[in-house]
Amino acid sequence: MARTPSSASGVGRVVSDVVASASGAELRDDPVAPRTGGPAGNARLTAWTGLILLIGYVAECFTLLSLHTMLNAHILIGAFLVPLVLLKTATTGWRIARYYLHAASYRIAGPPPMLLRVLGPLVVLTGLAVLGSGLALIPLGDGSFTPLVTVAGQRIDPLTIHKICFVLWLCVTGAHVLARAIPAMQLTVARRRPHLPGSLARAAVVAVTMAASVATGVIVMDLPSDWSRGQGVQQFDDR
Repeated sequence: MARTPSSASGVGRVVSDVVASASGAELRDDPVAPRTGGPAGNARLTAWTGLILLIGYVAECFTLLSLHTMLNAHILIGAFLVPLVLLKTATTGWRIARYYLHAASYRIAGPPPMLLRVLGPLVVLTGLAVLGSGLALIPLGDGSFTPLVTVAGQRIDPLTIHKICFVLWLCVTGAHVLARAIPAMQLTVARRRPHLPGSLARAAVVAVTMAASVATGVIVMDLPSDWSRGQGVQQFDDR
């Protein structure tokens, strides 16, 4: 069926909104609240958290180049990222909730472009899925290679589920990074806006989250596991 002019213009408008946002040409003018910074403070906290996560994710992907020799680093970085993912989920979730609960300042700020509103939940869900499925492999040890179900003749084990989650995460997060990297840089290292109220509180939140990330990494690495003894790696190489 041929697309009508109105639908074509609607799609074009959606795409142009995303391109304008991704290029930094149209940075939202978020209102500033006296004590916390309001939507502007929330956007800055989310941007800083996103940039830290991006560095962590790049490091995590780098370990995949030689997983046999960098498995411990892969596990450590994955555990380190969990509190940061939870923080970013909380900051974006807060903004969404405040917008749909009709908080005046967040209604003035407005929502992100439609495509990013669709992509956002997928980024959160796949991010939690890839980290959660990865952490689940640690206590499972050799059980990571035990088939759970068979689909079209293919045996699906916990490790396969982790790999599937990773591929899905990589696709949606790659698109998210392309759309949000420049705006995040503008809000952080290349600030268009001067000092905002609540900067010390936001710094404290990031610092506490980083401390929780370090603690999570230490706890996870201290857990007894076939992976830490090299048995899991051997089975991984044999597959």
